Amino acid sequence: MAGQNQHVTPNEGGGWKVLGAGNEESTKVTKTKREAINHARKLAKEQESELFIHGRDGKIQSRDSYGNDAFPPRG
Repeated sequence: MAGQNQHVTPNEGGGWKVLGAGNEESTKVTKTKREAINHARKLAKEQESELFIHGRDGKIQSRDSYGNDAFPPRG
């Protein structure tokens, strides 16, 4: 069973935050984007979910999947 997707987004007070899908409160707030990505990646791997990395403008820059991938890949 897949866990919550993890999102790395800009924090309103500066820095970056890790937010589980559907949560209102951040899992973690960091000073750097790299720290937030590392923490979110760990959670996504543990939960076999997806990681969404957003830019300062809020748009998704990249995403990684750590579970429930179609095998063989479609297409």
